This record gives sequence, C-alpha cells and structure tokens, in this order.
Amino acid sequence: MTRDIEQANDRSGRAPAAGPADAARGERRYRFLVAGYALSSYGTFLNMVALNLFVYETTGRALAMGLFMTVRLASGFVAGLVAGGLLARFAAKAVMLWTNVAQAAVMLLLVLAPQGARTAALMSVSVVVGGCGTLFMVALRSSIPEMVGEDRRSWANSLSITGRSLAMVAGFASAGVVVSLVGYTAAFVVDMATFVVCAVTVSLLPIAGGGKDGEKRKGAGEVPGAKGRRAGRRWRWRMPGAFLATAAVPGLALMVVLRSVDALGSSSHNAALPVHSAALDAARPAVFVSAFWCLWALGNVVAQQVIQRYAGRTGRSVGAAGFGYGTCLMSGAFVLAFADFPMAATAVIALVAGAADGLTEVSYTSHLQTLSPDLRGHAFGLSATVENLGFGVGMILVSAVLESHRPLTVVAWSHGAAVVVAVVFLIRISALRKRSAAPEAPNTPSAPDAPDVSNTPDASEASERSVAERDGRNR
Repeated sequence: MTRDIEQANDRSGRAPAAGPADAARGERRYRFLVAGYALSSYGTFLNMVALNLFVYETTGRALAMGLFMTVRLASGFVAGLVAGGLLARFAAKAVMLWTNVAQAAVMLLLVLAPQGARTAALMSVSVVVGGCGTLFMVALRSSIPEMVGEDRRSWANSLSITGRSLAMVAGFASAGVVVSLVGYTAAFVVDMATFVVCAVTVSLLPIAGGGKDGEKRKGAGEVPGAKGRRAGRRWRWRMPGAFLATAAVPGLALMVVLRSVDALGSSSHNAALPVHSAALDAARPAVFVSAFWCLWALGNVVAQQVIQRYAGRTGRSVGAAGFGYGTCLMSGAFVLAFADFPMAATAVIALVAGAADGLTEVSYTSHLQTLSPDLRGHAFGLSATVENLGFGVGMILVSAVLESHRPLTVVAWSHGAAVVVAVVFLIRISALRKRSAAPEAPNTPSAPDAPDVSNTPDASEASERSVAERDGRNR
C-alpha cells in the first residue's frame, strides 16, 4: 500500500510555471466561473426555503419536510462516495456541466408536473439537487489547483466562499418576498434559470482537472501498459482511493473526522436557532434568525477579503493550524450566541462566528488541495460524505434532544465535542511539525514520506521538494 501511495504522489508532478499573462487569464476565467457558481448557489438557497414551504403546503405534514431534507442529505452522502470515481473517469468540466443541466431539468419537471404527480416530482428534486450539488462542489474544489495554480489556492477558495456567502444571504432574504409576490412556480423558474446560466458559464470556459487531464499525465509513461491503466481506473472507481488519500497524508484522517464533528455542531445551531428565536420574540420569530445569518455572512465575507489580501501579498495559505483554531473560535461563538447576551453583543458574536467559519473553510479546502490530482477527488468526495453524515445524524439527534433541553445546552454539547476534537487535532499537527522540523542526520538515507498537514505555509514548498529528493535517493 505504501508503494502505491508513493507512485500516486510521484505521478502528480507539477505543471510548468505559467507566465504572468497566463496567470491573469486563468484568474479572469475563474472569476467568471465563480460568478456562475454564486448565481446557482443563490438558486439553491432560494429553493431551500421555497421547496420546504411548498412541500408542507402540498402534503400538509411537517414530517414530509423532514423526509425531504433526509432524502436530500442521503443523496449527497451517496454522491460523495462516487465523486472520486467519476472524476477519475470524466473531466471535471463535464461533471460540473451535467450536474447543472440535471438540476435545471428536474426543476423544469417540477414546474410542469400535474397536481397528482407533485409529490413524486418533489422527491426527484430532492435526490437530484442533493446529489448533483455535492458532485459539483467536489469537482470545483478538486480542480482549483489546475485552474489557478498551486500558489493561488487560498485566494481562489476565498473567492468562491465569498460568492457562496453572498448568495446565501440573497437567497434566504429574497425567498419570502419572491414566493409571496410571484408564487412558487416563479421561484422554481428563477432557480432553474440560475442552473442554466451556471451550465452555460461552465460550457464556455476551459476548465482543467478530472479524468482527461489524468490520462494526459499518464501518457508520459508513468503507468506502463493499457491493461495497467484500465486496472488502475477500475481500482479507483470502486472504492479505496479516498482511504488511500487519508492514509497518504499524516494527520489528514483526523482533519476529516474534525470536519464531520464540526458538521454535527452546525446541525445543532441550525436546528436550535428557530427555537431560540421564537423564545426571544414569539410574534416575529424570523427576525432574529434572519439578522443572525446576515451578520454571519457579513463576517464570513470580511474574513474572505482579509484572506484574499493576505494570500495575494504573501503567496501563502492560512495553514492547517488555522482550521483547528478557527473551529475552536467558531464553536465558542455559536455557543455564546445562545447565551442571552444583549443584541449588540450577539451581533458581534455572529460576525465572529461567520469570520471563523470562513477561516476554517479556506484552510480545510486548501489543505485537501495539496494532495496529488489522483487522490484529490477521492478525498473531497470522502469529505462530502462525512459532512453529510455528520449534519444528517446531528439534525435527527438534536431535534429530538431539543424537545427536553434548552437550545444553549444542546448547542454547547454539540460544539463542545468539536472543540475537543479540534484541540486533539492541534496537538497532533504540533507534534508532526516538531518531527518534520527535527534536523536529519547527514548521509543517512531516510524512508520516503508524504507531505503532511503540519507543514506551515512558508515551508510547504521546501517540504515538498525535500520529500521528492528523498524519494529520488531511495529509488
């Protein structure tokens, strides 16, 4: 297994350095892609509200809304398992294009469905939107290093998160207005149009990454024989690539576990916010929820601007430690949000929670992108699977516990678990950093080692070069 991992890392290679003109062109294209992605995200958040209301109005049962969300999360869970295999076989551009086409098509099906077929159409929407949304996200994030270059990962991740955060605010804020003024059908048509625009944007842009690029890399002769290539593709398609990816990087498995526990914590404040808001103002329960998420998004956007400027000025990422510290800060802020502080203090807490959430997102995504292209899609697919699992299980458990406990208690326990895992993660990467910083004995050959998540941003390039040199000496 170790030998397979070494060969996979060797195949990743590095693309030749692009000139300033090529880099500027790549960044400009990426901005257009993010614009299309932000627009489709707006449609996603719009239909998240509109579809839940429509499900309740169509079925007349609150249980149906829970079933709708469960199916959506389960579809995302399954999509995460197969995402790596899809990206090993097909180009990232094809995956991103057809996932948007499928979502637009299923929204059209819902618009045209007769009264008697609406329940079936709603379940189809839940399956397709949940699965295709996950596949698009995995394809986008795993292809960013090829699109903008290794040294611009943090900037690119920050830009996409900014677009998604703004889309979330716009979608949630406008959903009630759109539905009340023009009705559900118009809201679904708007949603369908956003997916169409995103699909057109993807189709017009050259997007690197995925299966075709992998075949070009293999064409240089790293894997001899067509039979070997076919066997390798079948191996990656079936399963273990994601687990090889986590095994190849020391500390990455713990990082993914922390992401899952963080998703469980997120489910707690998502479920508890409406309950807490109703306790604050029973006549207008939506006011606190809307204001909190708007301030959260504002904090997220501000953090992304700071990260973009930091990455552009220094050429560094925020580092793996940013994920651990950001998780601690974010979890603490969400707990304090339910502590009945004055509204001014709660507003500041919401801003801090959003900023910390943005920091963790960029740090986590940037570090998964340091994996070789052969493993990156599997790792992002595995991450999406555990995130959906954590959030789905959390929603079920938290909803049940909220029947008998205060929101503050439930959120404190859930986010407290995330803080505990985050502290373990920080201790782990600190130990890895000390071990990697220890001087190597002269003239003593060392065993090949994969890059780990403990590398600081300014030392990551040197670390990768030293690993390659050690691998070369051993071979």
